[in-house]
Order: sequence, then C-alpha cells, then structure tokens
Amino acid sequence: MSVENAAAEAMTPIMAFALVGALGVGSQWLAWRLRLPAIVLMLAAGLIVGPATGIFDPSRDIGPLMSPMISVAVAIILFEGGMTLNKRSLSDAATGVRRLVFIGAPLGWLTSAIALHYAAGLDWETSAVFGGIMIVTGPTVIAPLLRTARLQKRPANLLQWEAILNDPIGALAAVLAFEFVVVRHSAAEADGATMGFIMGLGFAIVFGLACGFGIALAFRRAYVPEYMKVPVLFTVLLGCFAVSETLLHESGLLAVTLMGVVVANAKLQSYEELRRFKEHATILLVSGVFILLAANLDFDTLARLDWTALLFILSVILIARPLTVMTSLAFSGVPMKERVLVALTGPRGVVLVAVAGLFGERLQSMGLEDGALVGPLAFALVAATVVLHGFTLGPLARALGLSGSGAAGVIVVGGSRWTTALGEAIDRAGVPVLVADPNHVNLRLARTAGLPTFMGDILSEAAEDRLEWVGYQTVVAATDNDAYNTLVATDLGPEFGRNQTYQVQREKSEIANYTLPTTLGGMQFGPEKTRRALDDMIEEGWTFRVTKLSEEFTFEDWRGRRPDAHVIGFVPAGEGPIFVRKDEQVKASAGVQLISMLPPGTLEGEASKKRPHLPEDLPDRAGAGERNGKAPKDQNDHTAKS
Repeated sequence: MSVENAAAEAMTPIMAFALVGALGVGSQWLAWRLRLPAIVLMLAAGLIVGPATGIFDPSRDIGPLMSPMISVAVAIILFEGGMTLNKRSLSDAATGVRRLVFIGAPLGWLTSAIALHYAAGLDWETSAVFGGIMIVTGPTVIAPLLRTARLQKRPANLLQWEAILNDPIGALAAVLAFEFVVVRHSAAEADGATMGFIMGLGFAIVFGLACGFGIALAFRRAYVPEYMKVPVLFTVLLGCFAVSETLLHESGLLAVTLMGVVVANAKLQSYEELRRFKEHATILLVSGVFILLAANLDFDTLARLDWTALLFILSVILIARPLTVMTSLAFSGVPMKERVLVALTGPRGVVLVAVAGLFGERLQSMGLEDGALVGPLAFALVAATVVLHGFTLGPLARALGLSGSGAAGVIVVGGSRWTTALGEAIDRAGVPVLVADPNHVNLRLARTAGLPTFMGDILSEAAEDRLEWVGYQTVVAATDNDAYNTLVATDLGPEFGRNQTYQVQREKSEIANYTLPTTLGGMQFGPEKTRRALDDMIEEGWTFRVTKLSEEFTFEDWRGRRPDAHVIGFVPAGEGPIFVRKDEQVKASAGVQLISMLPPGTLEGEASKKRPHLPEDLPDRAGAGERNGKAPKDQNDHTAKS
C-alpha cells in the first residue's frame, strides 16, 4: 500500500491508540538506548507519522475526544508533578523557587508579551494572552531532560519546582488576560468578569486543598483498603479537575497541582507505591500527548510563519528568559553558575501548546486575526526549545560544574574489611564510591582508607536530603544482615534499576521459616560467599586488583595467568561498574578494567617470575583522601551537602 493510500484511509480509534502507545514508549526506549533526549525523538516520531506521511491524523482518527484526552492527561501530569514537591526536596532551593514564582512569573509574563509584540508583530491584546501562557516551562519536558542530564540536586530542584508551580499560574494568567479581552470586545461588565475570575480561582484553590487533605485523611485512617487506593486517588483527581474546570476554564490545573502537593507532604505510608504508579502513568501520558500534538500539526499553518517567528524565538531564549531569571534570582544567595544554568534553560511543553491552541481559536473567533498565529508560534517555540535544551542542558551543566560526576558512582552499604577493599578497588578504577553504614565504628576502615562515607541508614530521610543521588547509579548491599540487605536492594531497586542493584550471598538456612523469598533483593555477584566469609577471605590474604585489558592483553590472557582469581566486575570505558558472577558475563574488550580478587601469594609469585609484559594493576587515584594527606570526606557532615 502506498503512502497516499494509507493517508487516505482513516485509522480506527483502537489502532490509533495502539500506534500512539507504540510510538511514545518506543521513542522513550530508543532514547534510553541511544542516550538522546526522549522528547526530541517523540516529537520527530509524531511529525513523521502525522503531517509528513499522513498515516495518522488525530483529528480524523480520534475525533473530538482528542482535546479532552489531552486536558485530562495534562491534569494527571501536573498532579504527579505536585506529588514530587515535598518540603524535604525543596530544602535549600526554597528561596530561589519562591523568587522564580512570585517575581519570575509576572516578569516572565511582561517580557514574553513584549517579545510577542515587537518581535512577532502581534497586537497587545493577543500578546497579553499568549504571554501569560508563556510563563510555563513545562514539567512534561523538564522531567525527561533532568533524567538525561543528571544535574546536581539544587539546580534540578529549581527547574523542577519552577516548571510545576508556574504551569497552572501561566494558564490562569492567560485566562485573566483573555477575560479582559472579552470585556473589551463585548458588552460584558468588567466588574462582573473580574469577580467571576476571582471566585473561580478561589474555589479552585480551596477545592484542590480540600481534595488533597480529604485523600490524606481517608488513607491515614484506613477508610480506603490498600488495593483501592490508586483507583480512589485517580477518581478524586479527575473529579477535582472536572469540577474546577466547570467553574473556571484552566483553573483545574491549579486545583490538581495543589492536591498533589498536599498528598506529597502528608507522610502517607502508601506514598511510595502511589508515587511510582503515578510516575509510570505519567511516562505513558507524556509520550502519548507529545505524539498526538506533533501528529496533529498542520504544515500549512506553520507555513504562515515568517522570519519574525525566528526573531521571536531568539528573543525569548536569549533575552526574555535570561532577563526574567537573572532579575528574579538577584541577591538571592543562589550561586551565579546555577542562575546561568536556569536562565539558559527554559523548554516549553504540552501545556503551552494545548492552552495556546485553545485561546488562539477563541481570539480568532472574536475577530482578532493575530489569534491564528498563536498556535503555530506556540508549537514552533516548543519544538525549538525542546531540541535546543534537549541537546545542550547536559553539556552546559558539565561546563558549569553542575552535573553529576562523569562516571556513575557506586554506593556500598555496609562497612567492613571486604567492603573497604572493594571500595578502594572501585576508586582505583576511576569510579566514585560511597560507603554507608548506620554504625560509626564500621566506617572506621573506610575513612582511614580515604573513602567518602555516610553514617546513617541509607533508606532514611537524612540520606535522601544529604546525598547527591544523581552521582550514583549502582547499589551494593553488603552488610552482615541478610534481611537488611534484601530490604535495601528491594527498596532502591525501582530507583536504580534491578540490574544495577546487587547484594552479597545470603546465609543458607535449612529451616523454611528463615528463608527469604528469591523474588526479593538484588542480583548476586562475585564469589558465592556470605559477607562474613568474604571478610574471612581478606583476613586470609585475598586482595583486590584492577587490571586494564588491551588488544595485547585480553581477558583470556588474564584468566590464563590467574586461573584461581574471582572476577567481581568490570568497568567499561567512561561508564560505571557492572558486577558479575561468571566469566561469560564479562564483556571484555580493549579499555575495559577488570575488578578481581586474587588468592594469597599471587602477586608475590608473579613478581618472582618477572613477567615484563604483564600489565601492572592500576595505582591509587590521585587525591584519594588520606592517601594523599587529605581528610576523608564524610557525607554525614552537613558541609557535604550541595
């Protein structure tokens, strides 16, 4: 079938939904494999199947359901964003966030309206409405970008909080400006329109907070059974959005955001399960919405844009956004590097396109011809900022020193002789490592070796607040308590990935009552020995070594000369370590560093044989703690916070 015939045939709604899901999730997976911004691939996929080939036309294949679907999806996305905004995550970014909301939102409205009027050539009425929408920076875009760029905690919080809080504010600013335009072009009384806006806004705030507190109370007092909590949460969320939207258009976004913030700070026991489910739903919704919006684009409409559109986009990215952020954060205590990063990062997302298209049509129906340009300008701005920031945020953060460490680090849970030796080997391989233990005495060896440490429970709120989690991608649970190791690996598995969460061999018990389920815990690696047995190996003289493979010295050469050694893991060039149990799991190639345990006397025997061509094991890294006369870094110290 030719492309023309495919384009001429309408797709069934079921097939359309399947296509959107496949393209959205497929783009996210491909972006993960290629290490590219997912938003860019989703945008490209939507354009290819939509206006480029005509295979999928949302207006034709889905029909009038598309607009309410997008509205509900945006509401759920903002609610999930609100659920990430708890007081602990705000911490030292509170001042900057308040300024970006209370100063940045009005100032962004003004600068955006000026850019629209003087650069894009829109009249002041249309510029005022569209400028309000442009306050938003888009959590649907920020979240995937932060996941890829791996920023440090405070700049990431600044961008995330600003995006989520300013999204409903931008929509409401557009509503306010539109109401005044309606009054000017009709016989309606200004006082009545203003009073209606204030009442609708006040109801949205009160109703959103009431829904949040009601859900928290019901869950805390067990009025809702565990298996019904997610369905009840979704039902209340949709009801909160629908009721607020009925009274004042776009106020539902504010209501559901406030509801999410209340739930996030209610300290519910089921919070983690609710949050993870919402995250999974949001990934699907973000993918679907971007595919729908891109596929629904009309190239003929975009063709109406001329060089003024490019001037408008450049003025927003290079003038309006930096001026707004730098003014808002002036004298705030936020470091200049972080101000520059936030000022040069302002991607727009789903809310901007959806709301702009709606108000553009309404302005056009009122006789304002510029309203026809609002939708195309919005999509052009979203496409430009998504592509630009998708490829520049990571490099910009690294240039400013605000990204996580180059090589993804390892958190070793449990202080002992064996974990200290493992940490030193990981450190020699050029990978950041952190040793954590609730017992201060257990960390003595690690601190003496100059390794960074954290005294406390790795699952505690203190660890969540103080550690720069973005710098780590692997967890090794290696305490002498199998139950605790299993708990750590099970709890952190969803965050780090099951394939990056490891634990040492469990104690074997003949009594079924004491055997932990095999479905819980992390992946096992290294010698099939318990933590106590591994400590005994260190006592017997086993040593950790790091060996770099090359074309001349392959893994087979290494194994031939060290048949009794245990391979613990390997470190590919520029990546974090991968721990293994068997030789065949090692992806050995030139440049890979092997981390292994050698039996007692191996090194002395090799030295006596004097093999000049045997690669030397890697020396200690320069600057590693007390080995170079520096005090060890303790992550439990408040000064270690970013």
